[in-house]
Amino acid sequence: MKRIKKFGVYQTAKVSGIIYFLIAAVFMIPFGIISSMFGGGNFPGFPFGGGFFFIFMPFLYGIIGFIMAAIGCLIYNAIAKWTGGIELEVETVDEA
Repeated sequence: MKRIKKFGVYQTAKVSGIIYFLIAAVFMIPFGIISSMFGGGNFPGFPFGGGFFFIFMPFLYGIIGFIMAAIGCLIYNAIAKWTGGIELEVETVDEA
């Protein structure tokens, strides 16, 4: 058994933020293009209408993903000190 003793907060949050950004971009950018083709996407309060909204959202998701992953890592690291952390069973695979 292997045990996760601690997460690197910054590195884990950085990777998580990028993943959140990419997932949001995959869905939001095409949705914004399709929405603008059919006359939708008028979001009051956003400069340049809906186009800006759909470009802005992946960045917002990435920032929120970064912050939430950092908070999650800090909480895990604190709890792992008391409980010993999560145990994993790992296996070495030969590349033949």
